[in-house]
Amino acid sequence: MPTQEPMVPYRAPGSTYDQFVGLKTRQLRDRKLWIAQYIDDEMSNSVISSLLYLQNESDKEDIQLYLNVPGANLRPALAIYDAVAELKADGCKISTTNIALCAGMGALLAGAGTRGMRYSLPNARFLLQKTGMDAVFQGQATDIALEVKNVKKWNEKINLEISKVTGQSTERIDDDLRRDFYLSSEEAVRYGLIDEVLLPMPNKRQPPSEVVDLGSFSSGDEQKWQGETPPPAEQQQQGGNKGMLRTNDDDDGPKIAKA
Repeated sequence: MPTQEPMVPYRAPGSTYDQFVGLKTRQLRDRKLWIAQYIDDEMSNSVISSLLYLQNESDKEDIQLYLNVPGANLRPALAIYDAVAELKADGCKISTTNIALCAGMGALLAGAGTRGMRYSLPNARFLLQKTGMDAVFQGQATDIALEVKNVKKWNEKINLEISKVTGQSTERIDDDLRRDFYLSSEEAVRYGLIDEVLLPMPNKRQPPSEVVDLGSFSSGDEQKWQGETPPPAEQQQQGGNKGMLRTNDDDDGPKIAKA
């Protein structure tokens, strides 16, 4: 496992030479953004700044989000959710793809993409669950009661947002989220959380082209295949001798006149 980010070659537009950049930086130039860790304040700031940068570069081109989120703090994840909603309101299309697991707020982010552009890999999973406290809370009974009331309020808010992205009623979502609610990729499509499961395409023959790759050979002469009848000119040359074709250059000895 690499201990640092892999470096890949990249040629900037208008440049005549390549330079090595980090893999994530290279993918960011292609408008591909990865969220593949627990979402905390630092991760949220990085994602939001990248989204705003890509919008500033072009608000007409799509942004692709690849998600593998094992969990998230409530406030940082909601900040990303609001940023995605703001970009969509400005006309920027955002696709989301769950590549492994989207748990908690990660599942909400997977459903926050543009309708028709929310994807999942076949073996990816979703986990919808109620939110809790970001850290252990201690204090007087009155303060604890206020914190519990606040958590309950935000759970109702999250359920309302899930209802918006899935089209399910808040009553059903309340009932489903009484316990951890797991969904496979196919179940997530039926639930309305995503739009499509990405399946591998069957093998297709590559169309003929003029490009000769390794293992392919081409020449200007017509190819000959075993079992085919050679042209008449070659039949005359090969008719007298089935072995090596003889020419005048093969006679190295002296000429002997016949009596």
